[in-house]
Amino acid sequence: QVQLVESGGGLVQAGDSLRLSCAASGRAFSSYRMGWFRRAPGKEREFIAAISWNGGSTYYIDSVKGRFTISRDNAKNTGYLQMNSLKPEDTAIYYCAADWRPVITTPNYTYWGQGTQVTVSS
Repeated sequence: QVQLVESGGGLVQAGDSLRLSCAASGRAFSSYRMGWFRRAPGKEREFIAAISWNGGSTYYIDSVKGRFTISRDNAKNTGYLQMNSLKPEDTAIYYCAADWRPVITTPNYTYWGQGTQVTVSS
């Protein structure tokens, strides 16, 4: 079992940066891929980034590529999403997720956090 807790969300202005953290319990996290999702008001949940268990591979959707960076520190059992040049359309609840299956481009995950709100004002 892996439990995930996100933090780091908040209210920022367009162009600002935020770093989200995803703290995991359980030793298995270090062998799991990790992903970040978001759900904007009135929209479906969107898979935005993922990282392999050892950080060697990453995946991003086009709308965040070049602005967001996913990373992890397995020694701290924590994953991160660095978000730069934030836009109002990035406003959403952001969720981290983890799964033991290795393919990082699939949006299927077993373990989920509760989410953290990110609001970007124009």
